[in-house]
This record gives sequence, C-alpha cells and structure tokens, in this order.
Amino acid sequence: MEKTKIILDCDPGHDDAVAIILAGKNPAIDLLGITVVSGNQTLDKTVRNALNVTQYLGIDVPVFAGCSEPMVRKKITAGDIHGESGLDGPVFPPLERKAEPEHAVNFIIRTLMESDGDITVVTTGPMTNLAMAMRMEPKIVSKIKRIVLMGGAYTNGNVTPAAEFNIVADAEAAYVCFTSNVPITMVGLDVTRLALCYPEIVDRMGKIENRASKLFVDLMRHFCKSQKETFGWEGGPLHDPVTIAYLIDPSVLEVKPMNVQIDIRSTQSYGRTNCDRFDYLHLPHTADVATDLDVERFWNIIEENIRLYD
Repeated sequence: MEKTKIILDCDPGHDDAVAIILAGKNPAIDLLGITVVSGNQTLDKTVRNALNVTQYLGIDVPVFAGCSEPMVRKKITAGDIHGESGLDGPVFPPLERKAEPEHAVNFIIRTLMESDGDITVVTTGPMTNLAMAMRMEPKIVSKIKRIVLMGGAYTNGNVTPAAEFNIVADAEAAYVCFTSNVPITMVGLDVTRLALCYPEIVDRMGKIENRASKLFVDLMRHFCKSQKETFGWEGGPLHDPVTIAYLIDPSVLEVKPMNVQIDIRSTQSYGRTNCDRFDYLHLPHTADVATDLDVERFWNIIEENIRLYD
C-alpha cells in the first residue's frame, strides 16, 4: 500500500486530538510531522496538548510550535468549548517530550522543498502556519500535492451566522491558501456536523479498552458535556478527524467542485467561505467541497484506528 505523506497542522483541541489518533498509526498514512498553531487555545497550550497526546499514545513524530498570532486580525480562542487547557478532560502523565527547536513554518518550507511534490498538508486549525510558509517561500506552492482542511461551510458558520471558527480565526491566512491554486479539499461544517459523538459512540469506543480508547473516552466525555451546556446537543460534532478519515478512505465523503472565495473585507460576513455550489458565477472551481458524510463508515474508521494501539 502506498502511503499518503502528510503534515498535520493543528491546534489541539479535542477533535484535533482524535485526528492525531487516526493519523498516528494508520498504515495508509505517513505522518511526517505535527505543526501547531494558536486556535482552540493559545500556542503554549496547543503545543503542550500535541506533545501530551503523542507521548501518551507513543506516536514517534516531531512536533513543531508555529504562529501564536493570526496574520492580521486580533487573536481569538475557543476556551468555552475546549476548556482552560484546550484539552480538558484527560489527565496525562508528566510530560517529558519537547517541541522541536525549529519553527513550524520553517519545517513546512524545508520539508516541502525537499519533497517530490507528494506531500498533502492537512490543516485542522487556523491556516496561519501554512499561509505564512507560502508567503515566506512561494516556491513551496507547487510542491504541495493537496491541502485538506477542516474549515468553512457553504451553509452557516459556528462563530457567526456566516463564519466557521478555523476560517474566521485567521481569514487572511485562509485567503492566501485558497488563492494559491493548490488543489484543495474543504471539509466544512456541512459534513462535520453530521459526525455527532453521541453517548453510545463513546461507550462503543470505551469497550476497546486500550490507551487510545481511554483517551477517546476522556476527551469525548468533556467535549460532549461542553457542547450540551453551550448548545443543548446530546452529541458533540467531531469535526477535525473527518479530514484524516477522508485520506484513509475517500469514499467516506461526497465532494463537489466549487468556486470558493474567502470574505476578508466585510463586517458581518468576515471569514465566510462563499461557495458557489450551483455555479451561478461560472467561475473556475477552486476547491472540492465536502457535501455529505457516510456517518456509519466514519465511526467504523474511528474504531478501526483506535484498535491499532496497544
């Protein structure tokens, strides 16, 4: 089996942590490195969370700290959902792992420039690190096989009526990426809202009884509780792992090519991903946008990957 080489750029975050579980051991994925950005919490916390998850699960990949601020706008975080640590719920053993001394942006540039153009960049947080890498070294653009991002929506947002968190947290960075001409698969709220982690899903994964299973349960007990308190939902949507599930098995998503433009100029709709689903504008398609999720297959992928751990 030919592995898909990926850089996972994330802001852990409960759903990012599950994305790491999927990417860490799957035989279809070659995880080259984890780059971390401010997003769900401040950079010091998201880096610590990435190190805790990889150490706990024995995932031997380097972790790189990246950008602590958006390119233009004022920083926002999502502590109301992910807690003070950004990963409230699990109790990890003392942290011994350290982030690499190289900045995440420099790692992205170096790794892509040394590649054969066969690396997919997966972003599950604000796209700041990748956009900064593109601006610092434009030659990497032709080296990126594809960008697969969790972000945006062609319907409604989750921070404002128009905008999803990862995009609105740094819409200028998303604009850079979406105007780069790199092939893009956008996995937005339209499909990730279908991946609702109901209590029976948590119980199902808990029966596996390994380290990854325990971590998943500890993560989701807190995540689902915060979703219920904030939105009244019985199950929290597990957004970020859908990107990795798609790379493991593309049939899990239905996608449609669309022209996608990032709104960086308006007040009410800043951060909106304007997706021309019906080709009203007759403009070139700039992204494959996910339109449906095979929910049963998605949870099977989660279970299959949790079982890969000791």
